[in-house]
Amino acid sequence: MHLRKTILATALLATPLFANAKLSQSDIKQFAAQADLKFGVVDNFHDNDGGYIGKIQLKNTSKVALPKGESNWQLYFHSIRKVKTSEVKGIAIEHVNGDLHRLVPTKAFAGLAVGETLALEYEAAAYIVSYSDVMPRAFIALDNKDAEVFASTDTEDLKQFVLPIVEERQLKKFNTPKDLSVIADAQNRHALNIKNEKYTPSQEDALKRIIPKPLDVDFSRGEVTLSSDWVVSYQGSLKQEVTVFLDDLSKLYGLKLEANADHISVGKKPHLSLKVDNSIQSGDAESYHLEIDKNKITVVGSDNAGVFYGLQSLLALFPADANGSVELPRVEIKDSPRFSYRGMHYDNARNFHGKDAMFKLVEQMAKYKLNTLHWHFSDDEGWRLEIPSLPELAEIGGVRCFDLSEDSCLLTQLGTGPHKDGSGNGYLTKDDFVALLKFAAARHIKIIPEVESPGHARASIKAMEARYRKLMKAGDEAGAKAYLLSDPEDKSEYITVQNYTDNSINACMDSSYNFMEKVTYELQQMYREAGVRLENLHFGGDEVGAGSWTNSPACQKMFEEAGNGVAGPADLKPYFTQRVAKMLAKRGIAPGAWEDGLMYDRVNTFNREEFPNPVFTANAWDNIWEWGVADRAYRLANNDYQVVLSHGTHLYFDHPYEAHPEERGYYWATRFISNEKAFGYMPDNVYANADFTRTGEVIKNLEDLVGRPLPQLEKPENILGMQGQVWSETIRTEDQVLAMLFPRVLAVAERAWYKAPWEGEKPDAQKRAKDWMTFSAALGTKELAKLAKSGVKANLDVPGGEVKNGKLTTSVATAYLDVEYSVDQGKSWQTYQQPVNVGDTQVWLRSSLNDQVKSRITTIN
Repeated sequence: MHLRKTILATALLATPLFANAKLSQSDIKQFAAQADLKFGVVDNFHDNDGGYIGKIQLKNTSKVALPKGESNWQLYFHSIRKVKTSEVKGIAIEHVNGDLHRLVPTKAFAGLAVGETLALEYEAAAYIVSYSDVMPRAFIALDNKDAEVFASTDTEDLKQFVLPIVEERQLKKFNTPKDLSVIADAQNRHALNIKNEKYTPSQEDALKRIIPKPLDVDFSRGEVTLSSDWVVSYQGSLKQEVTVFLDDLSKLYGLKLEANADHISVGKKPHLSLKVDNSIQSGDAESYHLEIDKNKITVVGSDNAGVFYGLQSLLALFPADANGSVELPRVEIKDSPRFSYRGMHYDNARNFHGKDAMFKLVEQMAKYKLNTLHWHFSDDEGWRLEIPSLPELAEIGGVRCFDLSEDSCLLTQLGTGPHKDGSGNGYLTKDDFVALLKFAAARHIKIIPEVESPGHARASIKAMEARYRKLMKAGDEAGAKAYLLSDPEDKSEYITVQNYTDNSINACMDSSYNFMEKVTYELQQMYREAGVRLENLHFGGDEVGAGSWTNSPACQKMFEEAGNGVAGPADLKPYFTQRVAKMLAKRGIAPGAWEDGLMYDRVNTFNREEFPNPVFTANAWDNIWEWGVADRAYRLANNDYQVVLSHGTHLYFDHPYEAHPEERGYYWATRFISNEKAFGYMPDNVYANADFTRTGEVIKNLEDLVGRPLPQLEKPENILGMQGQVWSETIRTEDQVLAMLFPRVLAVAERAWYKAPWEGEKPDAQKRAKDWMTFSAALGTKELAKLAKSGVKANLDVPGGEVKNGKLTTSVATAYLDVEYSVDQGKSWQTYQQPVNVGDTQVWLRSSLNDQVKSRITTIN
């Protein structure tokens, strides 16, 4: 009897492991803190290029068992690829929205006892070849309410929770067709690096290399010492430019100069003379002459911007470590920009990286003569600017958390996790933005805001729906409907490239246009407060989900009305564009859109005559050659749109620097965009940039690949310029975004300002290699250090190297950048000077700028 009682008691104690179908908050808190959750890619070759096999591995190292059968817990995780598998091992896999998925136990779930491991393999779309494809901060929730983050995934060290990506079927995207991408390693990097080493200039010449390269440079013999004995004499209208210049001298180089307007005599003091003469360089805007002589430095600009850029060229000749005084070469420079539009596009809608990141970006853009910041502050995943009259946009649209009703925040995405203090959350206040506008204007940078519409607009849609519910509850029906962006009765079904099902603004509701005008009005007021004019507003227009509006009663009503120019869903995108363009025209603002937002189909642009705007900018981005739309830049320009070249294969800086699983970024356009590849972009001949397909195959005949004649550029005057892009799905911190941007931003600045002699339909490879090495040497000798001095930790090239007969030889793509090696797995590091004996020991390599800025580590042996 006693034994029987003991057995029964033991059984009762054991039953909570599986019989209890409910977990408590303390249970999931402990489970999330102690269990080990990992994600991985098993096989990208599973379904040609149509799908891959992924893996979720949950090891129960906690003291809490997951019970058998249905229960009150759900495990949420982010997957940028939509999961196709609906159930495995008694676990249902559900797509919530966007990248958010969840695991839900069914009756068939066997439970997970303490010490056991649950391994779930599933099929998902496309492929995964990078650690950064996997988002952090998976979490577990009870009854879809209270949530706890898995501690093992709460990190930016992705290899902590992503299973190793080492096999070919993990490293390559597919095997049918064959993925020809060469995965970077120390040996093949070394082979590439040494090809160009013979063109490396001296460090003395590298110090003289100005980025972007001036049009005409004539160095004389001798040097000039610029010290605090010098004074600045400036034309009165240049006070703003002088203020910025003096601040940089003091802050970066410890050099303080007295400055006075030119009505005050400088006597016999050595001096900088700054003035405007609109006749220089044939009067071309933003031009300058810079002359450094024995006791005088002269900067003459065709306008204020020209003087500013002349001063940036002067500063470009400073060594990075200059302090208190500086030796400058005597030189005469005559310079004008290649393009009037020289820009960077910055997306912090997907992930907000803080206010400082924006100021740092603007500051560095100005130093390299870029003049336009295209600010992508709204998208599906976030709205990043306070709009005082519509506070919900920032208060709800600027924050992601775990609230399935989306009354207090947007649905969590992109690794933010369930809490409002998670990564990627935040926005600029109105005062922040006004300050940024002033800061940019002082540096001759205009900011183009982008209000994404009608697609990619989930953040604004959900914010306005929350506003609607709040005001309806308060009895204010008119106010609730005033800026509503969605039709409550809309039954349309669609799914976008990013797996959203509800991100299209309803193009048939007047309240949608009320919203666009209200936001435009608020933006104009901010610009006016900053003392500048809102000249261009970008409204996106791209990637509207196919099927949007097809079952909207509001749209059906429009289709039935005669004479409005809208007969069916295909008419709605051009209709939306016309209404927004006309609204902007009345306000004196030029509209802008991404190329696919201005196309009826793959080759036909919207009728330009329907838009009253003298300027309508179009960003041409999709130059995936085999997709057959890489000629859109010329089609748009020939049809009188003003085109900004923004091509994905060379100018998308959310792509990795090299083909390697540890590199951050997406790779839909190309497997990598190195500094050298960005430097080699040729804006005067779009087709000349056709180098490789997405599979890595060399393009030998572009017309044959496309399969039809390619239009030539008939109206080159409609190519305004070019810009780099960074999208931030995989970029969650300030350091991450600045490293993705820099130093590639400098390559954009180079090509937008200066046309190289090697450019052409058949570029001169030798001249390009020589030019690249002088650019690279300037990076390694001074520019990377200057960026670090200003708080920008730029990406450093991973070194190459080889060991032959026990002797190590190394190289790095950026000339004069230090390489460090370790033979004790990183416990100690030594600077590489010359070939060194290492035997058969495994060698670790990294490049190094200073104690804080290092490259990723690579290994040999």
